[in-house]
Amino acid sequence: MTDVPRYTNVNLQEVRANNLAAREIVSSLSDAMPSIAHLWARIYDALAIVPRLAAEISRLRNESVILRHRYANLVAAGRATLGAARDAESDPLYYLRDELRAQGHLPPDPWGRS
Repeated sequence: MTDVPRYTNVNLQEVRANNLAAREIVSSLSDAMPSIAHLWARIYDALAIVPRLAAEISRLRNESVILRHRYANLVAAGRATLGAARDAESDPLYYLRDELRAQGHLPPDPWGRS
């Protein structure tokens, strides 16, 4: 596939581990310096969003893989359609229709094929 992802690969397991370590440090410091507990609580709350962000990154990565695959299939179908038209096949749009149906963009054909 020619569509190469354009993102920096972040190790989410490492992010989660570092976040846990930071939260443990903040908890320890909060116990050691209770006079500024309200500040430690704010830092702890700020760190609490990291696991949700990591989960969202995972979800978006998975969605991106699926979308890139679907895009590549559409490009392949488009190229096959152009090749079929160049070769004067009887139904050059078959490849494009077939992929659009496979991705749910067209209803099943009248003969029951999806």
